[in-house]
Amino acid sequence: MIGTTVIAPRLQGNHNVKSGVQITEPVEAEQKQEKIPLVPAESERAPLPPAGPERPAIKWRMASAYPATLPQLGTLAKRVGQQLWEVSDGGIEMEFFEPGTLVPSKEMFDAVASGTIEAAFSSPGFWGDKEPGLQIFSSVPFGPGPGEYMAWIYFGGGLDVFDEIYHKNGIHSIMCGIIAPEASGWFRRKFTTPDDFKGLRIRAAGLGARVYNKLGVETLSVEESDIYMALESGKIDAAEFSMPAIDLKLGFHELAGYYYFPGWHQPSTFYDLMINKDKWDALPRTRKTQIESVCGDNIRYGLAEGEGLQFKALKELTAKGVKISRWPTPIMNAFKDAWQEVATEQSAADPAFRKAWNSLREFRKNYSTWGELARP
Repeated sequence: MIGTTVIAPRLQGNHNVKSGVQITEPVEAEQKQEKIPLVPAESERAPLPPAGPERPAIKWRMASAYPATLPQLGTLAKRVGQQLWEVSDGGIEMEFFEPGTLVPSKEMFDAVASGTIEAAFSSPGFWGDKEPGLQIFSSVPFGPGPGEYMAWIYFGGGLDVFDEIYHKNGIHSIMCGIIAPEASGWFRRKFTTPDDFKGLRIRAAGLGARVYNKLGVETLSVEESDIYMALESGKIDAAEFSMPAIDLKLGFHELAGYYYFPGWHQPSTFYDLMINKDKWDALPRTRKTQIESVCGDNIRYGLAEGEGLQFKALKELTAKGVKISRWPTPIMNAFKDAWQEVATEQSAADPAFRKAWNSLREFRKNYSTWGELARP
């Protein structure tokens, strides 16, 4: 439960009627609210400018791991092509393709590496089975917030390791989005001790799934489009996917009424634009700069949009009767202990993971001095 945290007074509906969000206890709300529009309509976007007549357009296909209609994730993927067209004055056409349209989503890494497609938008952690070290560049359990994460990537040595992993696979990748903290997930009952997890089947992915395994959970990898049906059919008992605005859109609250925080497994999450390395190397410097600039702007947009959408979504979920709670301290401690075991095992098993993890851990140790001094 929220308890005495600084955000509790703003989220508890009984204390603040205007806010409308009740934390930790069941909510008896019968009123119906219209869904909050989460993604700007395409008709509201600026029209594409005509292609510049003096230079032929670079025409690339970009496969997306996320559908265009999915708030935040789809928004970030779709706007890459739109912004590139505008910034380049029609010099770069990066056409967005829905998941599975060009190649199956799980094959995007190989498709970009081989040149079958020019680009793909996903998250580095997608490819943890191929390159375990990339998981450190997606999200880290109990890891850094967005500011600290970006500081490590761009000024703490992270980008060197990131490039090393991708380049050996024939891919040049650019960080192209970041989102706010996720929720921990959707459950059908209240939890009080770590033992409550034993025997559960939970939809979870990446490093967070390995942590759950340590607590006796059977984790299943379920595609975003199939999570609702997996919950409905009983294939899974619980699920984590993303943040309130996204989870609301997918309707998980209709099947699981307990929504737990914080998202210890993903305090912040990076998304990247993978580009075939030969295609990237052949670009003139101006075009490279335009792509890098658009991705940098996507990071700004993603973080601001993500932080801006969540409270409205929480209010709507509360009105629908969702019980919003924080994990009890014993459970959080169990997650932390399990994560340390996972990090040690992964470091021993994969040199790239060890290199990335040690780099991030050393940076965070030094950063903590600044963080403790600078934060009120």
